[in-house]
Amino acid sequence: MPTLLLLRHGRTTANSAGLLAGRAPGVRLDDHGQAQAAALPERLAGVPLALAVHSPLERCAQTLAPLRAARPELPVRADDRVTECDYGQWTNRALKELADEPLMATVRSQPSAVVFPGGEALRDVHARVVAAARGWDAAVAAEHGPDAVWLMCTHGDNIKAIVADALGLHLDLFQRIAPHPASLTAIRYGSPPLLLRFGDTGDLAEFVPHTEESARDAAEATEAPVGGGA
Repeated sequence: MPTLLLLRHGRTTANSAGLLAGRAPGVRLDDHGQAQAAALPERLAGVPLALAVHSPLERCAQTLAPLRAARPELPVRADDRVTECDYGQWTNRALKELADEPLMATVRSQPSAVVFPGGEALRDVHARVVAAARGWDAAVAAEHGPDAVWLMCTHGDNIKAIVADALGLHLDLFQRIAPHPASLTAIRYGSPPLLLRFGDTGDLAEFVPHTEESARDAAEATEAPVGGGA
């Protein structure tokens, strides 16, 4: 089967501000996120991509822009099924404020039971993004063969759901998975599916104690149970 490279979009202005962006308009990559996007062509140098699929939200299109410029021949498709969760009334609110909402305890412990007020159920997010990943993978296999590699640029919670599905984990365990902004995760659907790599940024600075980078990366990936991290 082909290899799927899951790319989380680069760091955004909402990430920097500690907001749950959801589908709010005007959320763009911040300076650090733009640098992450600019590094993507070099990170993927030599990897023959058959296709790139992305969430239609601006931050994902921005993340892929340098790669598209470097590879103008690369087929690129937007897919509404891999857009961000609709957080409804939680959209664009501060994560610190949301931590006090009674529903947050369920978000942390039983995501499959969560329906965001005025928004989407996490179980529905899981169903649509997994269907998209597996459907595109089958299409790539049919057109390009079992050795093809393809890329999907999407959002943190979506990556958590796809990885949980590949590992055979219940949705209620997906909070144990924390992909950083601009990280790459590799999955090969087979019998069984294989998680070949997870959350690869090429940067180990977060593991060096007491540095600005370690504090930044810890905040990005481990503090927020919605939005894929801060």
